[in-house]
Amino acid sequence: MDMTLNGAAAEAGPDSDTTAAELVRDELGLTGTKLACGAGVCGACTLLVDGTPTASCLLPATALAGRTVTTVEGLAGPDGPHPVQRAFAAHDAMQCGYCTPGFVVEAAAFVDRHRAEHGDLRPDRDTIADALAGHLCRCGAYEGIYAAVAAACAGEHDTDSPLPPPRAEAEDKVTGRARYTTDIRPEGCWEAVIVRSARAHARIVSVEAGDAVHVDLLGADRTVRYVGQPVLAVAAPTRALARAAAARVAVDYRDLPASLDPAAAHAPGAPVVYPTREAQNAAPSNNEGPPLPGRWRGNLRGPSGFGWRGGTAVRRVKDAANRGDRRLVAAVFRTGPQVHTALEPHSCVARWDEHGDLHLHTSTQAVVAVAEAAAKRWNLPRERVHVTAEHVGGGFGAKGGLRVEVVAAAELARAAGAPVRLVFDRAEELTDAGHRPGARLELGLLADAKGDLAALTLDAYNDGGVSTGGMVATLGLLMYGNAPRRLRDFDVLTNRPPGAPFRGPGGAQFHWALEQGVDMMAERLGEDPIALRRRWDGNPKRRALYDWAAALPVWAERSRGSGTGRFRRGVGVAAANWLYLTDPATVVDLVVEDGAVVARSAVQDIGTGSRSVITDVVRTELGLPADRVRVGVGRSGWSYAPGSNGSRTTASIGPAARDAARALREEVRRRAPGAVSGSGALDPEALKSLEGTRVSGRRRRDRGGYLTPVALPGMGAPGRGLTGAVHVMEVEVDTLLGRVRPLRCWAGISAGRMYADRLARNQCEGGVIQGIGYALYEQRRDDPVTGAVLSTTLEDYRIPGIGDTPEITVHFHEAGWEHVVGGGVGIGEVSTVGVAAAVGNAVHDATGWRPREVPIRPDRLLEGIGSR
Repeated sequence: MDMTLNGAAAEAGPDSDTTAAELVRDELGLTGTKLACGAGVCGACTLLVDGTPTASCLLPATALAGRTVTTVEGLAGPDGPHPVQRAFAAHDAMQCGYCTPGFVVEAAAFVDRHRAEHGDLRPDRDTIADALAGHLCRCGAYEGIYAAVAAACAGEHDTDSPLPPPRAEAEDKVTGRARYTTDIRPEGCWEAVIVRSARAHARIVSVEAGDAVHVDLLGADRTVRYVGQPVLAVAAPTRALARAAAARVAVDYRDLPASLDPAAAHAPGAPVVYPTREAQNAAPSNNEGPPLPGRWRGNLRGPSGFGWRGGTAVRRVKDAANRGDRRLVAAVFRTGPQVHTALEPHSCVARWDEHGDLHLHTSTQAVVAVAEAAAKRWNLPRERVHVTAEHVGGGFGAKGGLRVEVVAAAELARAAGAPVRLVFDRAEELTDAGHRPGARLELGLLADAKGDLAALTLDAYNDGGVSTGGMVATLGLLMYGNAPRRLRDFDVLTNRPPGAPFRGPGGAQFHWALEQGVDMMAERLGEDPIALRRRWDGNPKRRALYDWAAALPVWAERSRGSGTGRFRRGVGVAAANWLYLTDPATVVDLVVEDGAVVARSAVQDIGTGSRSVITDVVRTELGLPADRVRVGVGRSGWSYAPGSNGSRTTASIGPAARDAARALREEVRRRAPGAVSGSGALDPEALKSLEGTRVSGRRRRDRGGYLTPVALPGMGAPGRGLTGAVHVMEVEVDTLLGRVRPLRCWAGISAGRMYADRLARNQCEGGVIQGIGYALYEQRRDDPVTGAVLSTTLEDYRIPGIGDTPEITVHFHEAGWEHVVGGGVGIGEVSTVGVAAAVGNAVHDATGWRPREVPIRPDRLLEGIGSR
């Protein structure tokens, strides 16, 4: 088959069932084209076919015969990168970058067409959203994409910029050069497929895999507890052969009764998910740290958690209820599961070398932790396990630890005597890659005669399928002073897939209930909702955010009451906070190589900008130009770094990089005094004579130390202080169709110094968009009879697209963190967890109806406003 590919003649011989995406990626090696959804929904696989953007995952490869095909690698012209590529890099229109090539290809076609028709006229947001409607970015980098496309249309990026892009690896991502685990395919690599349970609860009598290379993935009790649980993995030289081998696997089930409805799972006589102490102890956790102690009663685990004068809180709430006190807010809120949906699926390429060393290229948030766990599992010295994660296409909490894709790929590689590649498909991602657990939240808020908080009670019944560890109510220790409070967490076990930590574990559920409760209290007290929060809170860092939010024109000019007519606008607010964590063991190494300073760290970059943070710190500290600093990350053999969870990464690597840069400056001053200026900058030319100079930097201790004397397993060291956020959201509600459209959002964040301002704003904007998805769109559907997940494509499980993005303004309050080394802490969680509550409060302001459950579906909204 002949075609023209990126301006040159090309030949290919695809199989009859090969897609164009597979042909371009696997046979022709152009891996900038990404496979993410496999259903033509996300746009990551977009090619230009005869100049027309085309979803190549649905297009038969044979359809490319005689056509002109352009991939992201072929967009550059004789004058360098396409203006869209330059614009995406300049405006940081990306995070993890997995969706970026598809966006760039589509945007390039749009920009060329728009400029041919309209000259350098800048298009509006709606026009750009229409043009890019077939693309999804789970990181939520849409604000940067809007800015990049508009600027490219205006001709602002027709030539190279003299300034480096804000993201260190931006050029690799916009050109398709960035290599992800799914792009790795060593010579002689085999493909693997996981055989998954078709039953919600059963004992496995036998598994017959014939002569296929396989590995058993069942536990010792030979029991499956949800549809989609891994049973066995098989490998073969091609994916088609592996799928065929998987289809031939025969599993003999002995069905057991299953608990599928959390509302009935802890009723007397309900089938028990974990009938023995041993099984209970082996249950997976949906939190980042070990679960708090809790008593088991059938499928109910708990209560666990902490409180403060809990008996007093309960007595006050009960007494207020008995006397009908209007200053008591008692309400039940519900949240459903939210699936992580990273566009790069869980994946691993495993290889055993001739010395018996294990090499793992995997999409992970925890390079070091995976290496340590793998060394322990396979009884290897730590230095004989080599984990690489050069680029990671998102994670959001679901890619921590030694997961099944790593175990299966490594075992199969040993059995096959060849490298083995295992990549989840989208159905597997949406079923068994993790989700934010749902919850039922019973809230009690009581104010005293002065309007101060007198008591808080919260019982959270966490719905994490077969997983435990819910810590939703426990977060009530962190908000609104020290009034008496009883906080109880329960895990309700069901025969459904396990949850996993998701960007502020427990936080989105907790704030959904609490922050709507606070608004209800403000209404009863006749007090401004921001003023009430400011009075109850007392935290000086958040007080500044309340003052900022109260001064916003949209807040001062809001209508303060439900409107009339079909389209109604409302404004809502929600506050949030989060723990400050760090890892004191973090190290960054610097070495002078080829006249440049090279930084190396095992830290992975999942789109949050680890490379850029290290790059910016070293360049700023040493006064070096962009081309004299290079950064390598994502290899377990390099210096220790934490996992990308708990908002601890930047707060750990930033100070370590600064310490390393200062150590290098002192070493240069000792060896070549004239190479250091009075301001501390290094002479770039002097680096050539310092080849091989090496130093290391550590994450020094904060002034005043940490809350715990040692780091906590899986979490790091809790620092002193809580980050804060205040989100103000304006929405428009269509009362005929029941749709909620977010219009504008103002996000105030208190987390100290921002190491990389544009990247930090990008991450906060993405947090807003994920919170909007949680509030309005994302819903996992399960079959109530079989327990199977039904929403297994990105058509069925909807995440926000660019047209769902409101205009977002991010405000950073940087004071109050002077005791922290480096002056800045993490923002990933705090920028996300309060957003849904702000949407809920805005909907109430627009309609007078109080949403109690997410997502706020059209049917729920119409029923709610119709019953008023």
